[in-house]
Amino acid sequence: MSEDQGIIRKKQKFGSKELSIAYRPAARPGPVGELARAKAAKGELPVYVVDGFGDHPPLNPRTYDAAPGIVCDQDVGVPMRDGIITYCDIFRPAGQTNLPVIISWSPYGKRPGTDTPEVEWLTPGVPEGSHSNNAKFEGPDPNYWCHKGYAICNYDPRGIGNSEGDIFLWSSQEGRDGYDLIEWLAEQEWCSGKVGMMGNSALAMCQWRIAAQQPPHLTCIAPWEGMADIYRETLPWGGIPESGFWPFLTEMLVGGNLIEDLAANYYDYPLMNAYWEDKIPDFSKIEVPAYVTAGWSHFHLRAAIMGYRFISSKMKWLRAHRDFEWADQYSREGLIEATMFFDRYLKEIRNGWESTPRVRLDVMDAYDFDYQVKRGENEFPLERTEYRKLYLDAGNRSLSETPVARESKCHYEAKKGKANFDFTFDEETELTGYMKLRLWVEADGNDDLDLFIAIQKLDAKGKWLPYNVMGKPHPGCPGKQRVSLREVDESHPYHSEFQPWHPFKKPKKLKPGEIVPVDIEIYPSCRIWHPGEQLRVEVMGHYERIDWFEPFDWNTINEGDHIIHSGGKYDSYLLVPVIPPKYVAGDTVYR
Repeated sequence: MSEDQGIIRKKQKFGSKELSIAYRPAARPGPVGELARAKAAKGELPVYVVDGFGDHPPLNPRTYDAAPGIVCDQDVGVPMRDGIITYCDIFRPAGQTNLPVIISWSPYGKRPGTDTPEVEWLTPGVPEGSHSNNAKFEGPDPNYWCHKGYAICNYDPRGIGNSEGDIFLWSSQEGRDGYDLIEWLAEQEWCSGKVGMMGNSALAMCQWRIAAQQPPHLTCIAPWEGMADIYRETLPWGGIPESGFWPFLTEMLVGGNLIEDLAANYYDYPLMNAYWEDKIPDFSKIEVPAYVTAGWSHFHLRAAIMGYRFISSKMKWLRAHRDFEWADQYSREGLIEATMFFDRYLKEIRNGWESTPRVRLDVMDAYDFDYQVKRGENEFPLERTEYRKLYLDAGNRSLSETPVARESKCHYEAKKGKANFDFTFDEETELTGYMKLRLWVEADGNDDLDLFIAIQKLDAKGKWLPYNVMGKPHPGCPGKQRVSLREVDESHPYHSEFQPWHPFKKPKKLKPGEIVPVDIEIYPSCRIWHPGEQLRVEVMGHYERIDWFEPFDWNTINEGDHIIHSGGKYDSYLLVPVIPPKYVAGDTVYR
């Protein structure tokens, strides 16, 4: 064990590899609820807006009335296979047994931040009154589910709050602990033996790893928005290190011992290795029924779609929507659907759930308007997709449906500049699925490039037409890639022409004057373009948030100028997923 500026390094084995892993002391419990109560008492805070973190008071095992008709078994100890004791609060309908249970698992604290009735914890974008103070942030509300005949287990994982041990963030350890929790719950005298999981963000991320462990009593899962591959999807998205959210999260999670320092471990291990591979769930081992949601606007999108595509379950559903995760989960429609799903698989009620289309899509247009809502499909990506290439012309900053014969190039300043390439549609066109951007690039004044991509929609006059989420304009369908990590593994089972698989293991720096191709994965999307509207490809050396609210930032290595080459042997192009109409009758188009 070694220490360096507050960091404690421990030797750990990952398969046959032994690595030194960075930890730091977790944040100790603070007076979050007390602060809220004090402000409420002064009239300063009639409604308290949740920051995602609950209270962590001292252990107080008891059973109490949590709400009319609902009892809570508080601070119940749950043993893990290695002897560690973790803690949960279990909410149950009073006087009932033979109950299925839904797990609400996350590192944010199992106890609401305040028990003062006049201080209501709100979630951004969720209307006041939508969930009670018994709900864990981003999790199912006991004050709804207990009245539907379910128990809710609000759980503090290993190391969080009063749970013993160190905090492991989204690793195989989480999967093993989840297995132990599920099997322990199934043995409780009030439990029917059927266990499900529900929640968004961190509460969905854990489900991939736990379900892949195949605990016998896990009956179904509902991962609503949740990353899977921490390395590829945020920490160094595209190989570019994220410097905002992840250090903040490490500093905010509360426990009595140590917490993995993800940012420090990235700088120790900037390339894919056994440590990062340990955090990737094996989708193929997930066989239970699954109801997956994916928000077109969210950084959880990639994993949600891939989880649906690659889990082995024969009973799986995907709903891809334009709303933000919190508003979607607590909405009336969201609750109705989740209830039908859990009733079918946790209670075996034949309620017609199987007639739900396997895939449903919100086809977005502009601002707050959708072209279609919950359109039923059989699969994703759609089988009828026609992939087409739009070729970049660096000479006039345009996109063309035919290859560009003349070679040309354009420059932009690497740190703050950008280059835009536009294409005008002459007929109504739907693009649904994955895009890929192939660029031929050169670094002037550096040996590497960090590229940030946004795919946007413009009107006929070139005005930006964003779609709005929670009142904010989304900056565009994203992609990010460090060019030195451009290597593609075409043999990987997840690789495809529309989704390149980067192993992130062998950096290849650029030589002066060297021009190289790079394939950039663009996150899935679903939008309609009307005649005269334009598609814009923004290529930048920086992340452009505009007015978007996600708290991310990236440390780039950009210096000098970026040069984009096109035409001739430099076949820079955007691969787009064109969806033909299902039917056409004269001038009428049916999508």
